[in-house]
Amino acid sequence: MPLGIGILVFILDQLVKHAVLVSMHLGESIPIIKDVFHITFVLNPGAAFGMLEHQRWIFIVVALLVVVLALVFYKHIQRESLITRIGAGLLLGGALGNLLDRIQSGLVVDFLDFRIWPVFNIADIAICGGAAMLIWDMWQRRNEDEE
Repeated sequence: MPLGIGILVFILDQLVKHAVLVSMHLGESIPIIKDVFHITFVLNPGAAFGMLEHQRWIFIVVALLVVVLALVFYKHIQRESLITRIGAGLLLGGALGNLLDRIQSGLVVDFLDFRIWPVFNIADIAICGGAAMLIWDMWQRRNEDEE
């Protein structure tokens, strides 16, 4: 299950990024809901919110580590709770999506623009959502163990 989710996230992320790359100019912004949500094409040299700009190799190493850990612990993850399996799959797919961008150009294609938040992409949503699910599940288990 985690591998399937990871592959789906990766494919969706790359398809949408490709559509943005071939149909928009860098910096172009298309309002979907004026002043609330736009599709804005930017290339991000850093992580979320532009942190650690131009540290390409750090992000490549971290993403590769996520992929390797997911493969090494695959059988263990398969025996975990549904939330852990989904979270691991989302994290894996998101890491792979942004990893491919970084390997190809050193820059990540971002396009989801809510105007009050830095522009991001589907892989970013998967990474944050997957990490949140893993943390939530660990927290829940810890509380159950204490009871």
